[in-house]
Amino acid sequence: MSENIIVTIARQCGSGGREIGEKLSQRLNMVYHDKSLISLAAEKSGMNPEILKNADEKATPSFLYSIAVGAIGMVPFSHGMPYDTPVNDKLFVLQSDIIEEEAKKYPCVFVGRCADFVLRNHPRLVRVFVYASPEKRIERIASANEVDISEAKSLMNKIDKKRASYYNYYTSQKWGRCENYDLMIDTTKIGVDGAVKLIEEYINIIK
Repeated sequence: MSENIIVTIARQCGSGGREIGEKLSQRLNMVYHDKSLISLAAEKSGMNPEILKNADEKATPSFLYSIAVGAIGMVPFSHGMPYDTPVNDKLFVLQSDIIEEEAKKYPCVFVGRCADFVLRNHPRLVRVFVYASPEKRIERIASANEVDISEAKSLMNKIDKKRASYYNYYTSQKWGRCENYDLMIDTTKIGVDGAVKLIEEYINIIK
């Protein structure tokens, strides 16, 4: 088959999903995309990267928010979207276009950004959801952000809620539902390296 292998990783906060994506891409010589999509979207649209960064992985806010960040009327789009389209929607369309373009060019690993939904018709797509026990995730978040357990728990819940809201809004599917993914990986016991090996083995099986 000529199509590129594409891996998409959705993840609970603190589960190690981003690190898994980075290590997998290095191990299999694949192009890695996470927050890099924001820079590509800014370059493609001419929009301020900071405005796009603030809108990243957030569902469409109120009309007043779009006015406040100065996104209204900034950029004409060729996607049939009017000038007053909320910045979150503009970013979703931009990132979706870039995800599709990159998937045609290279074997890629995409973390977040509803990439599993955007590329749902890709013939060689591997959709992964990474999760872990709350205790393990809180421990990882506290260590990575140098905060106490209470603050780490609050951050975990806040980010998971934001990711679920974003995914559910733009895909009309349920974030974390097993039928939306090919692999559901619990990193509580096997860790990041174990998850990378599992995904690699799965790819080798379906080749």
